[in-house]
Amino acid sequence: MAAINVTAVQVLDNPSLFGNPLQFDIQYECVYDLQDDLEWKLIYVGSAESEKYDQVLDSVLVGPVAPGNYRFVFQADAPDQSKLPPEDVVGVTLILLTCSYRGKEFIRVGYYVNNEYYDEELRESPPENPMFDRLVRNILADKPRVTKFPVEFDPVDVPQQQGGSMDTSVPAEGFAPAPGTSGCAAASAGPESGYQQAVAGQDPMHAAYQPADALYPAGDGDDMED
Repeated sequence: MAAINVTAVQVLDNPSLFGNPLQFDIQYECVYDLQDDLEWKLIYVGSAESEKYDQVLDSVLVGPVAPGNYRFVFQADAPDQSKLPPEDVVGVTLILLTCSYRGKEFIRVGYYVNNEYYDEELRESPPENPMFDRLVRNILADKPRVTKFPVEFDPVDVPQQQGGSMDTSVPAEGFAPAPGTSGCAAASAGPESGYQQAVAGQDPMHAAYQPADALYPAGDGDDMED
């Protein structure tokens, strides 16, 4: 039985200059008490050629988590420009928002990102060395891919429904439109206060230039509904 259901994710301050922080308004519900914290992580895919250019922009532990609805804004600094391959800065790449419990990733939200110059002359004749102060970052917020992974949360006794067993599977589906703040509690940072670098976990996707169907296994992900 899934203890956490992510109900909405909104990209804030988008489009924005490349060097501005990234902000995501995240809403989720918890079905039952969790003994440990949730770890949210934001990854910028620096190149489709190698995952060594992937950057963990930030990571935060949120907890304790009791049953209820939660909402918080996850803000992270822009990628370290010095670690990006110059030839891959302009164009399309990916940003991945993930959440894990006890080191096991259970949801991944992937967004295509288009970086381009706001100056028409630079778009037509881009310089060899990127001019980051002239770049605009546009996250395709209405076209996310949501992938869910089965993980074991804390054991919980679930009463059987009369006449049959309970279906505890969680289909991969789009998020519902973001509700208002009514009934949502603010998520608090875990005991290891503040934002911190996440420990290396499951290898993130970085095939940014492949078709969307090639990025996610069949049946594991779905588009967000409008």
